[in-house]
Amino acid sequence: MMQYELVREIPNLCRNNQMRDIFFDEIETEDPVAYVRTFLKEPAALSVDKRGDGSIVVYAVTDGLTQKFIFTPI
Repeated sequence: MMQYELVREIPNLCRNNQMRDIFFDEIETEDPVAYVRTFLKEPAALSVDKRGDGSIVVYAVTDGLTQKFIFTPI
């Protein structure tokens, strides 16, 4: 099983607030996309960006809010 550092970014949609919530975690998974689907527990439109450095970025849109999950191999 692969080990990843996971960074989850949730933008703040409040007016005049540019900050966002950022969470860090270390996880083990073979499939980051399946992990995000299981984590959210609700239907989401997902898109995946695989980067040259081995990291995987999953964008999840639920109820008009886009969350970004960045999986970086450890």
